[in-house]
Amino acid sequence: MTTRQLGQSGLTVSALGLGCMGMSEFYGGRDDETSLRVLDRAITAGITFLDTADMYGIGHNEELVGRAIRPHRAKVVLATKFGIVRTETQRGINGKPEYVRAACEASLRRLGVEVIDLYYQHRVDPTVPIEDTVGAMAQLVQAGKVRYLGLCETSPSTLRRACAVHPITALQSEYSLWSRDPEDEILATCRTLGVGFVAYSPLGRGFLTGQIQQFEDLAADDYRRSAPRFQGENFQHDLATVQRIQEIAAAKGCTPAQLALAWVLTQGVVPIPGTKRLAYLEENLAALAVHLTPEELAQIEEVAPKGFAAGLRYPAAMMQSVNA
Repeated sequence: MTTRQLGQSGLTVSALGLGCMGMSEFYGGRDDETSLRVLDRAITAGITFLDTADMYGIGHNEELVGRAIRPHRAKVVLATKFGIVRTETQRGINGKPEYVRAACEASLRRLGVEVIDLYYQHRVDPTVPIEDTVGAMAQLVQAGKVRYLGLCETSPSTLRRACAVHPITALQSEYSLWSRDPEDEILATCRTLGVGFVAYSPLGRGFLTGQIQQFEDLAADDYRRSAPRFQGENFQHDLATVQRIQEIAAAKGCTPAQLALAWVLTQGVVPIPGTKRLAYLEENLAALAVHLTPEELAQIEEVAPKGFAAGLRYPAAMMQSVNA
């Protein structure tokens, strides 16, 4: 497994991480024992950068990841998040300093660890100055409860203000062939400030794999059924592009998922594709051996140019909290 350093922080992670959210909810059903096998295989294969959050499964995901890393703690770079507050019926955002401290203590207990390697603010709280939130996060570093700090779905201006309070190691946002918004400004800002970039949903929530051919392929409780890009004409428009990506992958001798991951890896970021299935984990691992030539990159750009995807990546209400 090759490694990459996140920005100028000194934090080194596996070049490919593992997003653990889907092991607990959102993508239809869960099987803890299978997920534990996936986590163990990922770690033994060299994926040491694991991503979770307190809101995934309302605590369940942190507990699951905590069980998985117990025998491997020394080799794992553990990332978790706070800030999205959920109950069974409500969802909100909280960046108040007292909540930051309480959320960290709760995550440490669920994970069963003494320190969190990378602690993200999951979404920016528009009612709390970012200086106050990051100031509280910095106190966690000083107390030895957190090693490095990160932000998610943050605008360039907010990132600059945060970095003035404490070094930010990583910014995590959605980034893939069908979600290239970070190219507008945030990637350049990260490079300027020495902040690493972590790409979630690098496979377009599974759409770029070619495994989803119709709306009915999604489980009844799959949250993607409510996502605009999986609706009606948007779905059909994007599916036509994915079929052309499949043709390029076939000519390359790899799968569409591997081609999509290889493309993200060429951007110098750290993708964290999520899966709860061993077969897909192995497929993703093999993407590290897929090297794209300049000619192939140009072909991909022609087939799937920036902005080709139809529809918002989240429902309109949720889009208000991204790039904040």
